[in-house]
Amino acid sequence: MDTQSIVQADITRAIAELYPGSAGEVQLSPTKKEFEGQYTFVTFPYTKILRQAPAQIGQAIGNWLVENSPVVSKFNVVQGFLNISLADAAWVEVLNDMATDASFGTLPSKGQSVMVEFSSPNTNKPLHLGHLRNNFLGDSVSRILVANGYDVVKTCIVNDRGVHICKSMLAYRMFGSDASGQWETPETSGLKGDHLIGKYYVLFDKAYKAQVEEMVAQGTTKEVAEKTAPLMQEVQQMLRLWEQGDPETVALWKKLNNWVYAGFDVTYKSIGVSFDKTYYESNTYLLGKEIVEEGIQKGVFYRKDDGSVWIDLTEEGLDQKLVLRGDGTSVYITQDLGTTDLKFQDFGSDRQIWVVGNEQDYHFNVLFAILRRLGRPYANGLYHLSYGMVDLPTGKMKSREGTVVDADDLIQETTDAASNAADEAAKGKLDEFSDEEKKALFQMLGLGALKYYLLKVDPQKRMQFNPAESVDLHGNTGPYIQYVHARIQSILRKAAETGVTLDGTVMATGLDDVEQQLILLLSQYPQRIAEAGATYAPSYIAQYAYDLAKIFNQFYDKLSILKETDSVKLHSRLVLSKLVGETIRKAMGLLGIEVPSKM
Repeated sequence: MDTQSIVQADITRAIAELYPGSAGEVQLSPTKKEFEGQYTFVTFPYTKILRQAPAQIGQAIGNWLVENSPVVSKFNVVQGFLNISLADAAWVEVLNDMATDASFGTLPSKGQSVMVEFSSPNTNKPLHLGHLRNNFLGDSVSRILVANGYDVVKTCIVNDRGVHICKSMLAYRMFGSDASGQWETPETSGLKGDHLIGKYYVLFDKAYKAQVEEMVAQGTTKEVAEKTAPLMQEVQQMLRLWEQGDPETVALWKKLNNWVYAGFDVTYKSIGVSFDKTYYESNTYLLGKEIVEEGIQKGVFYRKDDGSVWIDLTEEGLDQKLVLRGDGTSVYITQDLGTTDLKFQDFGSDRQIWVVGNEQDYHFNVLFAILRRLGRPYANGLYHLSYGMVDLPTGKMKSREGTVVDADDLIQETTDAASNAADEAAKGKLDEFSDEEKKALFQMLGLGALKYYLLKVDPQKRMQFNPAESVDLHGNTGPYIQYVHARIQSILRKAAETGVTLDGTVMATGLDDVEQQLILLLSQYPQRIAEAGATYAPSYIAQYAYDLAKIFNQFYDKLSILKETDSVKLHSRLVLSKLVGETIRKAMGLLGIEVPSKM
């Protein structure tokens, strides 16, 4: 039952009968918390037409609704605001409809496909806190779009070539063996492959900076020193050898990258993220040159005297952009033009979404503008989900300086913090858990805390992550919501142990305000999913899950459930509790967060 649509239709009928010829589009809004009611109709727009005071119009429509609408029980008028309260019968019907709808919370198929590209790691370092926000956003948006009825393809492009990769390779060649000639490996070091290669990326930067400082001390300008330092020259030569297919260089590149991939796989598995297709920059960086030639023929691009190819995007509010160097080598935009074409050829998606930090806003504006100029059929379905960076209480992270927080370390830290918080709050309740059950619970709480903390903030906002705050069992956190779900499951288990069954429909009357609030909020779940899907904002779902958990706790504190002696009310409250638990599980699932059945 869609009570809002019914009330809107009834108000339309009321206006037509009371004020013939004055009917217009009826809009409802949620009633403010300080007033009684669920829906509010604003009467101010009708005052000039009807030549009546706003409160008088509200009173007349309210009386008509109470007499004629099957879902309205009472009303109150505050100046030009008609606040409408629903009848118990309407609440009960809404609850029954939701409780018996197995597909509740999943919208009908849109008949369209969407590709979501996220993660995009480099193979010179492990995933870090910034990558976690990216992965959690991409994974959650994918889940939300599926719930909205889209066919979703999750893709990842791995940045596995280039100067930054060669820096780790060169450092490994320089520092990777001991005095006996034994080369360090993930097995000998006890490090995951991505952590091991990240170590060498940091070692390169330290050695490179030392060279630059020495050259500057000898009178070279810093700018010249950074470009001509011997280590930088060696890196450039290594990249040239790789591009030429030098067997030794390619063999080293493959070995180190494979170590990194193995490390990535462990992290992806631990955070519950997967991809339908992975692209590699080493396979795609040459793509796009044919597109550049096509653009020259169409007059979209132009060639300068030095042979470089450009596009003038000043009409789009951008500037002139290089798309091919004078020596014929690609730049990033060249590669992305080709890769975007390739992805469309592979999947033919109606929409492509890139989850990439906001420092790349300009790049994507240029990419999309070029593809529109080229007349690509998919060009109007491209979207950059731009998100803000994540800082720590200690400040900004820098990979080269080794000041980033590795994803694996952060997950472990959050899990440990969740373990301590849960142990302190449980007061012996976890004694019945086996060691394996405790470990699984703490991992669920830790990862839930981390995901929820990073997803509850609007994606576009820069944010600061505080591990200690994320695991708090009180307030707007993942563990708080997880705890409420566990509490509901405990109630349902105890009810079953006493022989109570939830067969049949709810028949209760005289519902309390907090019960009405719960039912109303539950009925809004499909709308919240639609809003989150339209704006690519998991934060909408996070806020909804928190609101639902918070109101359930108010319901739990105010009304008796298992001690209720009225069997009709008992059944009603158990059905309501079960539906809240199921909806919390579904909502948290859209964030990629599991919820425990007991805590």
